[in-house]
Amino acid sequence: MPEYGYFLSCEQYGPAELIEQARMAEQAGFQALWISDHYHPWNDEQGQSPFVWSVIGALSEAVSLPIETAVTCPTVRMHPAVVAQAAATSAVMTGNRFRLGVGSGEALNEHILGDHWPPAHIRLDMLEEAVQVMRRLFTGEEVNHHGPHYTVENARLYTVPEEPIPIDISGFGPAATQLASRVGDGYITMMPDEAMVEQYRKGGGGGKLVSGGTKVCYDTDTDEAVRTVHRLWANEQLPGELGQVLPSPKHFEQAQQLVTEDMVRGNRVCGGDVDEHVAELKQFADAGFDRIYVNQIGPDLRGFFDFYRTKVLPQLQQAV
Repeated sequence: MPEYGYFLSCEQYGPAELIEQARMAEQAGFQALWISDHYHPWNDEQGQSPFVWSVIGALSEAVSLPIETAVTCPTVRMHPAVVAQAAATSAVMTGNRFRLGVGSGEALNEHILGDHWPPAHIRLDMLEEAVQVMRRLFTGEEVNHHGPHYTVENARLYTVPEEPIPIDISGFGPAATQLASRVGDGYITMMPDEAMVEQYRKGGGGGKLVSGGTKVCYDTDTDEAVRTVHRLWANEQLPGELGQVLPSPKHFEQAQQLVTEDMVRGNRVCGGDVDEHVAELKQFADAGFDRIYVNQIGPDLRGFFDFYRTKVLPQLQQAV
């Protein structure tokens, strides 16, 4: 049976709100937490961007659920040696309830120090080397590394968990999925694509964890829910590689003017129809996902968690 988790959005909420949502998620019966890792929100309407590692420290004390970043980019804005230290500390604080989700990132967050934003195939090469560096550091041994993208000299993590930290790799296309199957401890994607899951498992992923996530907007007024999603998350309907290459929230705001409310209505679950919410998550289960995360976009968080606790999660558990 798949596990169902809640997706905490650092782009839309401040630290205290995220902690409270995590508590409500645990009380509602969700079994795990994802948390996004951004320097910027996608647009100014979302309006937040707390440092994820500080929030994880607070989450470790507030809840008992497993926690994973979805996802961290350990290649440009932060050196993999620094990400390794943050992840190791998080794993210790959570009692080995932490997984490190990583991906090749977006210019939105990663170019802020003036670094060149490389093409996708270079970013994947950097990600693979970063994973190698972090795994060596997680052993607690001294690491010296001189690779094509990173240099590490006399680095040793003294605070490390008793068990190795799983590193799950995000992939939205064949090349990234192939990398995940070859070097990842798990696979992350936001599409309920059975073919991608099959590629991952046949390419070397085997029985490793496959996780996916989606966003919904619970509201008793469907039209209001559509307007809310259009105002806050229209960026998700932008095509192709725009999400990876646009450099600032203002550029996303310009691009998302092309997104209509009808596009949102056709691509996001909006409103309070329990069957629509169940169907949205069930398509991930049918595609072979092991963990499925959902994020509430709208302001009625208490209504959402009560709705999922009493109606959606029970139906999902009966559907298997």
